[in-house]
Amino acid sequence: MTAQQLKNSILQMAVQGKLVPQDPNDEPASVLLERIRAEKERLIKEKKIKKEKNPSVIFRGANNLPYEKVGKNEPVCIADDVPFEIPKSWEWVRLGSIGDWGSGATPSRTHPEYYGGNIPWLKTGDLNDGYIKSVPEFITDLALEKTSVRLNPVGSVLIAMYGATIGKLGILSIPATTNQACCACLPYSDFFNEYLFYFLMSQKQAFIKRGEGGAQPNISKEKIISTLLPVPPVEEQHRIVKKLKILLPVIEKYANAEIAVDRLNKDFPEALKRSILQWAVQGKLVPQDPSDEPAEALLERIRVEKQRLVKEGKIKKDKHESIIFRRDNSHYEKLDGTEDCIDNELPFEIPENWCWVRLSSIVYNRGQATPNTAFCYIDIGSIDNKNQKLNTAETIIFPDKAPSRARKLVDKGDILYSTVRPYLHNMCIIDREFSKVPIASTGFAVLACHTGLLNKFLFYYMMSPDFDAYANNTDNAKGVAYPAISDARLYKALIPLPPFSEQQRIIQQIDELLPLVKGL
Repeated sequence: MTAQQLKNSILQMAVQGKLVPQDPNDEPASVLLERIRAEKERLIKEKKIKKEKNPSVIFRGANNLPYEKVGKNEPVCIADDVPFEIPKSWEWVRLGSIGDWGSGATPSRTHPEYYGGNIPWLKTGDLNDGYIKSVPEFITDLALEKTSVRLNPVGSVLIAMYGATIGKLGILSIPATTNQACCACLPYSDFFNEYLFYFLMSQKQAFIKRGEGGAQPNISKEKIISTLLPVPPVEEQHRIVKKLKILLPVIEKYANAEIAVDRLNKDFPEALKRSILQWAVQGKLVPQDPSDEPAEALLERIRVEKQRLVKEGKIKKDKHESIIFRRDNSHYEKLDGTEDCIDNELPFEIPENWCWVRLSSIVYNRGQATPNTAFCYIDIGSIDNKNQKLNTAETIIFPDKAPSRARKLVDKGDILYSTVRPYLHNMCIIDREFSKVPIASTGFAVLACHTGLLNKFLFYYMMSPDFDAYANNTDNAKGVAYPAISDARLYKALIPLPPFSEQQRIIQQIDELLPLVKGL
């Protein structure tokens, strides 16, 4: 049972006479209702309230069934309208019978002299399901005099009638006016306003269901005051409220705990996924194997391959080649003939047989071209960024309709990484062939991996919290509405490179774990 369900259940027990025991010494509710009728007659004579045109009187018939007499009409059995049985000392009435009800108004904004006074003016957004001690807006005495706003006294119970706030409640600790979206009731005689408050709270869902309208559903004052109200003896009203004030705060704590658990359940899988990726790229997910060829040897083969591809004209020579090496337990980078210690740049420690490299040292891009034949266009929207997968549907475009951003050449196995709002993880591995030549948007960085670097390992690293931190750092990701990292900045990212065999073990372990995390 959820906290809300428990709260609803307790409120329902309260208004059915099942929350606290009945006391035979209590004055029956019928006597209270007689006093209320006498008070109403007095107020009518004093012209403080208007006489009801068709007053409702509910009573038990000789057959012990409830009957209602409305105005001068003959009594009608309302057994089918009564939602539940009540104790013998209780009575049924219509809400309109137990208090003075009225709605508010909004003084015209074209009259600035109506606003800025010292009379509180309350809107439905100011209702707090509790006692109202202050409101943010005030009107003047002139507004009270010239408009239909009504000043509600301390103790009035308020209920919202319009829109998303239907059923929202409050009890006035200060005299206040309201707008037309609020209905207010000051109970007669010694009817306990807090019991009325909790009864209205128990009816919130019923009021919402009875709301009319599309864009702005509402429940009218007439529908509210026609609602059947079970009336306990005054003493029992106070016992019910006392019990509710003990129970509902406990339920509120339960609700807060429920929210915290729900949030944990929602956030935990993603947090666990990020932790797994972080452990993996730090060399903590799988054990190192001393028989593995060290990453330095792999990196040397990549350098040889790069030289070959440059000679073949397939890639451009790196004018600012980076070489990172260890010396005296520190990491140094040789760049443009200069050596600098880069220890302060390294986000974490790596195993001895790993090495740090710049992204530009281990990947290349396939260049750009203007389409001259029909092609498969891969745009940012072509990627499912929840699962980091390329959508199955192809978008085929002819050259004369080609977007100006359709320029980047890609091939199967390449990693596409959206440089615009990189925190959205619009990225994927091209995992299939296409019916036409694939061309990607310039909003992507296209990363083709050199032999020995497994694209899936790099992909997982680029999904990790540390790479996110780099890509979304304000020094790297520029822009407010659409922050983006440039290709140049991206290629400067530091990458932890494990031995080839360990890359394989890491990928296998992640592939086994992530489906389990997703199923949580």
